[in-house]
Amino acid sequence: MTPLAHIDFSADSLLVARQLIGVTLLVEGVGGRIVETEAYDQSDPASHTYSGQTPRNASMFGPPAHAYVYRSYGMHWCMNFVCREPGHGAGVLIRALEPTHGLEQMRERRGVEKVELLCAGPGRLAQALGITRAMDGLSLSEPPFELLPGPAEPVELLIGPRIGISKAAHELWRFGLKGSRYLSKGFN
Repeated sequence: MTPLAHIDFSADSLLVARQLIGVTLLVEGVGGRIVETEAYDQSDPASHTYSGQTPRNASMFGPPAHAYVYRSYGMHWCMNFVCREPGHGAGVLIRALEPTHGLEQMRERRGVEKVELLCAGPGRLAQALGITRAMDGLSLSEPPFELLPGPAEPVELLIGPRIGISKAAHELWRFGLKGSRYLSKGFN
């Protein structure tokens, strides 16, 4: 088992989303520093868990510190990290990374050279890291995942509304690393 970067995944998704900024996520050795996240909770109409458990979202109701991988708009894989206690249905969408490990693999998977575009957005990130539905429900403390602690000093956060959703879009549940050029979209 690998360490989970000192994150308490049994905590509220809003707290976990903040704490993940600056943590390094690797999938089979490929990845980088998390620079953007979004929190979701079962009480939130924008969450996949809002209407209850289904075969598609079952992993979000499972134990914390596991992956929830799903297809977005039938085109892109996306990944959440499950939070809270089993049965609750909460998670953090990993929106963007600063690529640091396995750049050539990411470029090959994405078909782009520009490093800022490799992992800027949850679909791009999943493609660059080789995320597939087969990873749904897997523990974040075991291969293929590895989470490494962020910097010892606190990072400066940007906070804003989530993007790409129509329900509860006003909630300030999106977090980003201030000054990062790897965000999926700027903060207003």
